Amino acid sequence: MYIVNGLKNNGVANPHAKVYDLRSDTETAPTEEMFEVMKQASRADDVFQEDSSCRELEEYVADLCGHEAGLFCASGTMTNQLGLLTHLRCPPHSVVCDSRAHVFLLEAGGISFHARASVSPVIASNGVHVTKEEIEANVIAKDLYSAPTKVVSLENTLSGMIFPLSEIRRISDMARHRGLAMHLDGARLWNASEETGIPLKEYGKNFDSMSLCLSKGVGAPIGSILVGNADFIDRARHHRKLFGGGWRQAGPLAAVAKYCIENVVPTMKSTHQLARRLADGLVAQGIDLQIPVHTNMIMIDTSRAGIDIQNDLLPPLLEHNIRIGGMGTKARIVLHHQIDQVAVDTFLNVVSQVIAAKADQPLDIPVRRMVSMMP
Repeated sequence: MYIVNGLKNNGVANPHAKVYDLRSDTETAPTEEMFEVMKQASRADDVFQEDSSCRELEEYVADLCGHEAGLFCASGTMTNQLGLLTHLRCPPHSVVCDSRAHVFLLEAGGISFHARASVSPVIASNGVHVTKEEIEANVIAKDLYSAPTKVVSLENTLSGMIFPLSEIRRISDMARHRGLAMHLDGARLWNASEETGIPLKEYGKNFDSMSLCLSKGVGAPIGSILVGNADFIDRARHHRKLFGGGWRQAGPLAAVAKYCIENVVPTMKSTHQLARRLADGLVAQGIDLQIPVHTNMIMIDTSRAGIDIQNDLLPPLLEHNIRIGGMGTKARIVLHHQIDQVAVDTFLNVVSQVIAAKADQPLDIPVRRMVSMMP
């Protein structure tokens, strides 16, 4: 619990009314329909591979991705780290990935801790995705002094931006020619697939392992799934036990995840349209976008509008039961299936009011603040 401008109850003005949480697409709430699905699920032991709901989910997603087998786990970080560890058997070795990748920046240094591998981060010069040439230039060959590259790890989407399938194919062809494994952090691959109309199987042809999150835009209460060939998943299952990630009666979670794939994923394109409407409305009011809006994520920069996220924008949004995250003049806004047109219109109205209020204030910007705002 935190207090903003005297507001308790996690900051929102009315905790009994609908709360629109745009901090992440993980911030969805299970519905009554989901609880009904969970009640009907099997309740056997997944560690012993005896639970039919878990097996059904694993087989279902593996088939969607064109792979032989799947492994249902607690989180996307776990499925990413299990996938990379299972590829990386004998150090010294390294992983090459985008410098902004979740596996590199936001998984607590898991690659170095679990797999004892170093990371070669690549800067995407086009600002959207890395290229075959950039990846290849950072592949480390085997020699006495280096940790040779064993895995190429890509992310789709990355900050909501779609990685073009044509470029993925070029990178995959290069990697396989060089004997490198291909891993995909596909936490939001569902969004890319729905927006482009490209089936998951088409992406799956280019990867030896894929991690797909179920608790983000898919809307399941918890979980992520790793897919690959049968031998790979068998070894990953052993590693999951090593991680302490074996779970027993996980059937209800698996059943509701499958329900969400079938019922929430098809709504993603509508969510993307809402995100673009919100982004266009913010730009029209003088808010800048840090990156293109391809799917459900909006990265904003309020510098030009003179708005401080925490002091100027967060409190009035909370007054309308809208939560966002951010610091200074940068914020990430993420839409999901429980965000509607009302939330978007309210958000834009609040921004309009904040800008109008700022315009009525006398200009009083300290010199240090002016310097910090300069590019």
